[in-house]
Amino acid sequence: MDNQILSHQQIQHKVRRIAYQIYEANVDEETIIIAGIDSGGLRLAQKLGSRLKKITGADITVCKVSMDKKNPLKSGVKTSIPVEDYKHRSVVLVDDVLNSGTTLIYGVNHFLQTPLKQLKTAVLVNRNHKKYPVKADYKGISLSTSLKEHVHVKFEAKNDRVYLD
Repeated sequence: MDNQILSHQQIQHKVRRIAYQIYEANVDEETIIIAGIDSGGLRLAQKLGSRLKKITGADITVCKVSMDKKNPLKSGVKTSIPVEDYKHRSVVLVDDVLNSGTTLIYGVNHFLQTPLKQLKTAVLVNRNHKKYPVKADYKGISLSTSLKEHVHVKFEAKNDRVYLD
C-alpha cells in the first residue's frame, strides 16, 4: 500500500527550489559539479543538473558516484569523471534519501581527499536517523519516521514519487 509523501509535481517543485539554492550559493562559479550517488542520487543529480542548466550560464557537470552501499569502506568510492575535473571546483554531492548517513559520509570523505572550492550536500528526503555526523545542506523534505519504516523514491517518466512503507 502506497503511503505517498511526495507526488510528481511536489518533487518537481523541490528540485526547482534546490537548484535555485545551489545556484545562489554558486552564483560566481564557472563550473559546478553535481555528483550523484549511484541509483536514486544520480537520478536526482541529473534532474538538478538539467534545472541548473536552465538558470545559470555555468558549466554544469553531472558525475556518477559509485560505491558498495553495504560496505563502502571495502569497495571504496569511484567517480565517473577524473579527479582533475573536480579539483578546485564547487561540488554538490547528491543522494535521494539521507537515512543513516553512511553513503553520504563516505562520499564526502572521498571528495575531501581532493582540494575543492566548496563541498555541499543535497538530498530529496532527509530522515532523522543519522548514525554519522553528516547533514544535508539542501533538502527537499525532512521526515521523522520510525526505524522500521522505509522511504522509497521512484523516479519514473512523469510519475516520480516518494512513499513510505
